[in-house]
Amino acid sequence: MTQPVTKACNAVLLILSPMTTVTHLECSVTGERYEAGTIQNLSREGMPLLVRYDLKTARENWNRDWLANGPRSMWRYAPVLPVSKPAAIVSLGEGWTPLMKLKRYGGYKNLWLKDEGLNPTGSFKARGLSCAVSMCVELGIKKVAIPSAGNAASAMAAYAAAAGIEAHIFMPQDVPQSNFIECKAFGAHVTLVDGLISDCAKIVADRRESEGWFDVSTLKEPYRIEGKKTMGYELAEQLQWRLPDVIFYPTGGGVGLIGMWKAFDEMEELGWIGPERPKMIVVQAEGCQPVVRALQQGAERSEFWQGATTVASGLRVPKPLGDFLVLQAVRKSGGTAIAVSDADMMKAGVKLAADEGIFVAPEGAACMTAMDQLVASGFLQADERMVIYNTGSGLKYLEAYSEMFPR
Repeated sequence: MTQPVTKACNAVLLILSPMTTVTHLECSVTGERYEAGTIQNLSREGMPLLVRYDLKTARENWNRDWLANGPRSMWRYAPVLPVSKPAAIVSLGEGWTPLMKLKRYGGYKNLWLKDEGLNPTGSFKARGLSCAVSMCVELGIKKVAIPSAGNAASAMAAYAAAAGIEAHIFMPQDVPQSNFIECKAFGAHVTLVDGLISDCAKIVADRRESEGWFDVSTLKEPYRIEGKKTMGYELAEQLQWRLPDVIFYPTGGGVGLIGMWKAFDEMEELGWIGPERPKMIVVQAEGCQPVVRALQQGAERSEFWQGATTVASGLRVPKPLGDFLVLQAVRKSGGTAIAVSDADMMKAGVKLAADEGIFVAPEGAACMTAMDQLVASGFLQADERMVIYNTGSGLKYLEAYSEMFPR
């Protein structure tokens, strides 16, 4: 691991070099420590591992004002990312996506949209897979495997191709055509499965040891969350270090929300923000809402959602591994979880496109209608500072939108 630079070091050099301050990995349930710089999946208890940093040293040697001179990508936050070798970074320009204030949608005065659809491969998954694949390069991993509802597969195929790593992808048979074509074009080994992402995950788990694959499933390795947490760092920076009142996040596996919540804690320890936190709003589809049900029941974890179905493929996750971390963030923030219908989310997506010129994925559109419903119910006030996360480009979901516009 490279050593933190001194205060006298050139600030630009610190930002442009992956001077990580990583210290160890930690079980998200027990707090047991694991060695950094080694190949790890889950903890001994089968729980996700979280990356921890020497934030005291980072605070002494890193200043948020220096970020303006950094790269316009998520790697501007390199000191709190796990990669220690500059040559290991596999980047296609992910991150630093625009935060746009919406002007007409619904008449809201303080509404912003963070458009993750402008990442490489058209979704926020590029952040997590850039970080995970970079760590695979650093750790000498040559074969990776992933179960995916679509966009994570596209991203992993792209970054594995850029890294020269062999990629094995398992996706549901009815995955959006764009995801299938992307993965094939990137040279990945693609298997379409008659079932859900959970069925794909079982195949990876059963074969990974015999095939020599490293499992890059959601939260089954420590590093995808680190890439995704940069959405939280960027949001704070783009809002001049004052977080919004409310964040809407479309939640399948929920790693983006978990990552942002982790980022907020890190930034507070760095002295970059205060203790205030946004209300975290989980948005799911009516046809697959395990986290919503768990919150309503007062449960610590969700139960498998039988017969999961929705046009928003990224929301079709019947049992998130990190559900307990999502629920903790929602409860601590005073937020909530809400499920919306496919019909309503698609209508909201078209309205947003017509009002603002932004064509979002159904997952992002689900957040728009969720916001309208929570304001109408009185849970939120229309003048609160609200941020919608659109996790993908609408162009990746043309089959879904084509139902509204038959030729």
